[in-house]
Amino acid sequence: MTTERPYHKALTHDSAIGLLRHETGRALDPKLVPLFIEHLPALVAELGIQEQPTTNAEPPDAIGGSTAVGLIPASGANAFENIALAHREIYALYEIAQAMGTSLGVADTMALISSKISKIVPWSGCALFLYNQESDSLKCRFAAGVDATKLLNVTLKAGYGLSGWVARNRRTLANADPRVTFEAAALSPELALKSALVCPLHFNDALIGSLALYHVDANHYTEDHRRLLERIAEQAGAVIHNSIVFEQTQEDSLTDPLTGLPNRRSMFVHLSRELARAERLKTEVALIVMDVDGFKAINDTYGHNVGDHALRQVAIALQGALRPYDLCVRYAGDEFIVVLADCTREAADAKRRELQSKIAEIQLEVRAGKRLRLAASAGASVFPHDGTTYETLLADADHRMYRDKANRRGHIHVPGAPGAADFLGNLFDSPHSAPQRIA
Repeated sequence: MTTERPYHKALTHDSAIGLLRHETGRALDPKLVPLFIEHLPALVAELGIQEQPTTNAEPPDAIGGSTAVGLIPASGANAFENIALAHREIYALYEIAQAMGTSLGVADTMALISSKISKIVPWSGCALFLYNQESDSLKCRFAAGVDATKLLNVTLKAGYGLSGWVARNRRTLANADPRVTFEAAALSPELALKSALVCPLHFNDALIGSLALYHVDANHYTEDHRRLLERIAEQAGAVIHNSIVFEQTQEDSLTDPLTGLPNRRSMFVHLSRELARAERLKTEVALIVMDVDGFKAINDTYGHNVGDHALRQVAIALQGALRPYDLCVRYAGDEFIVVLADCTREAADAKRRELQSKIAEIQLEVRAGKRLRLAASAGASVFPHDGTTYETLLADADHRMYRDKANRRGHIHVPGAPGAADFLGNLFDSPHSAPQRIA
């Protein structure tokens, strides 16, 4: 209380004693406070001559990707300062542990953790680098404060930059030069940050990544800051692991595992948002429903592996023909739905024909010397002309799609196979043979 801390000004001795007495019976034990005040002079005298020795940072292995200075020794912290910090430290750790019970993504979790860290370890900038075992690299998934926009989404090889070195060696760096990271990421070394405190993150002995704090003052971080961040990292590792799992679960719940496209649940969320936006701005939204012709016959004749491959190829063809902000969804089985923002009836019909042409270009080798050309029926509806809700638009597009399928079926000629699946008319023996015509 009488020591200057980043989060409060130092109190005089009399003010501190007055505060203790004021809190007696409230936040503090009424039996302990008088005893503490009685023995305080002796305690201060004893602690004043028992400073902990300064711990110099050991010179680490060379940090890859930099010519900047690596480490500067961190100063010591005495026992009295540790006691003064204890209450705030424990409470900050408790708050971080509480985050384990929340369902948040990585960015939201780190926003919460970084705010708690700032109460006991001051920072001008904060960053989280997550480790990818497959690529043996780390990516910055969260950055806040000074120079945050430069760091976000930066990728470092393990062993390079401060976070890469910490991940590889699993040791904390105190008062390292932030330029090491910026140079390793091929960023401009001209920055306001002057010192860094970087700690590894683990969960059940598995490396998660590294947590980096930066400050605009050189040599800012003390040995006490190092100790606190390492304690925080013990809690934060589990919390961040949970957030990674949560994000993966969310992604899995919104993604079709076969094609990698968004699924119907994702489409409902996206389309609801687009319809609300279109109603507000008085614009149009198009919904195109597509169905692969003869898909059941493909599965029955050539097996589900060929059928799955066909669906993946359709997904690739559709995605390649859309704008970055359009949505293509595998709705169910062989049905795909495309959502087009700011799209008129004329543009929707033109895009429907284009997508059908893209699918018609797909040729699958179903077995040696046999290839299959795909086709799809499609129908488009437009908000608000054909409906104003998800259900009415889908019903209208579905009706148009089945009408298109009926018209297409009437023009398919399948020699020698009356009643056979439509797709068999597109089977030909070699890459050089002409396929059967579909009008």
